[in-house]
Amino acid sequence: MKTIVQIRQVAVVVAFLLTGLGHAQNSDKAKTLLDEVYKKVKSYDNIYVDFKYALENKAENIKQETRGDVTIQGEKYLFNYLGATKIFDGKKVITIIPENEEVVIESPDTEDENTITPSKMLTFYRSGYNYSWDMLQNVRGRQIQYVKLVPIDTNSEAKEILLGIDAQTKHIYNLIQTGQNGTRTTITVNAFKTDQPLSGNLFKFNAKKYEDEGYYIIEQ
Repeated sequence: MKTIVQIRQVAVVVAFLLTGLGHAQNSDKAKTLLDEVYKKVKSYDNIYVDFKYALENKAENIKQETRGDVTIQGEKYLFNYLGATKIFDGKKVITIIPENEEVVIESPDTEDENTITPSKMLTFYRSGYNYSWDMLQNVRGRQIQYVKLVPIDTNSEAKEILLGIDAQTKHIYNLIQTGQNGTRTTITVNAFKTDQPLSGNLFKFNAKKYEDEGYYIIEQ
């Protein structure tokens, strides 16, 4: 599915292991910052993120931009991307594709365990990566501190990930992935809202509604 494929492209990264004393010191500093980000994220009842997704490969003359949004509460999420909607209600993953008038319902364990799902997108760096302190950048008056992530898995398609963190709010500002094929993928947070009033039906799927509209429902 195109939604899952795009997430995987952004999410799965690979590179080299860090070595040396200087790297170890930088790693400790980076870990402290990432721990602060993690604690901040986990303190919220729910999170809404509106983001821009950009993909560029100059050698192949490819440049694409689109946007999406996700609402996360615990492990549950509602994800809108590329015209499709993906819901995880705590038990099943439901992908709704209006373009095909199709709904796919599957168990979460059918997904690649290495894929960064919406519920993991703000905490994915907690395992499977080595990291080091990187550049500090001023973005329209905001101090964005970057941490470089290098995955332990040597079979990934990417070269590295830079995770930009707002030094004041400790919120993630952007994620920049550089692929081994030269492709650069950037996810930038346009809006970050927390503890919003949510409908009790937000993460529920109304199968009858889509059946009445003529959608083909596939349950795997």
